[in-house]
Amino acid sequence: MSGPPAVEVEIAAALDGERVDRVVAMLTGLSRAVAAALVDAGGVLLDGTVVPARSQRVATGQVLVVHDVPEPTIRLPEPDPSVPFGVVFEDEHLLVVDKPAGVVAHPGNGVGGGTLVHGLLARHPGLAGVGEPHRPGIVHRLDRGTSGLLVVALDEATRLDLIDLLATHDVHRRYRALVLGHPNSAGGLVDAPIGRSRRDPTRRAVTHDGKPARTRFRVVATHDGPEPLTQLDCDLETGRTHQIRVHLRSIGHPVVADTVYGGGRCTLGLDRPFLHARELAFTHPRTGEALSFESPLPEDLSAVLARLDPPG
Repeated sequence: MSGPPAVEVEIAAALDGERVDRVVAMLTGLSRAVAAALVDAGGVLLDGTVVPARSQRVATGQVLVVHDVPEPTIRLPEPDPSVPFGVVFEDEHLLVVDKPAGVVAHPGNGVGGGTLVHGLLARHPGLAGVGEPHRPGIVHRLDRGTSGLLVVALDEATRLDLIDLLATHDVHRRYRALVLGHPNSAGGLVDAPIGRSRRDPTRRAVTHDGKPARTRFRVVATHDGPEPLTQLDCDLETGRTHQIRVHLRSIGHPVVADTVYGGGRCTLGLDRPFLHARELAFTHPRTGEALSFESPLPEDLSAVLARLDPPG
């Protein structure tokens, strides 16, 4: 078998007794037929032993490893002018957009249409040749439920330069979050590696073997009602998937209405996490101009704050 495992996960209680080929299909997003073929080829292991038959049942606590998972075939995105997004800056090299909550950044993971990329292609057809075909121009992303600012490259040289700026932490990205509880300090740094959760590969978690991840936070305001809540500004020093949500949960202050990472017991009427990418600043890689942008809180988040007790 070539390369490292593509998927390694501990079988959760909800999957106890399921056929292994069905579990592989569920965890990888592959079709049942492809999952079965992987089992037949010896590419699936349970507790270090090759699974001999696709009909074998899994048990809670077993460690499932799937090797050589093929990349899913994704239909190349086509222009879709109906996708909503705001434009806060635009020149021949790059675009800074304000993404509304509910819009996925690019196709993948079962999402084939209606993404930000589809909308961007309607505005800039030449974007199709910039970077990876299924996510042209994208150098960083926001979760579906997160609103706010992100930068998009309109040519390949700018794309590579923006990637370098992100890698060297020379892009300022600040988020506003409303979290459960009151932190013990006025600010701090969460420096904890993030990797795929062993119990649910669709989620992320703080793991000893994850990728380095650093989030700085600062208390903006505290509220005592309807329960103890705190507004935080969070600055990303790295950009791991779900980073802010995972890090805030890890310190006991999950994001309000984040049903994936522990904030679902307090939604305040929201149908998405209270998280907004409010500031973005960097040096334009082509012109050298210092660029800085700020996005006001969307109406749904502002309405939540208006209903809270006055800040402490």
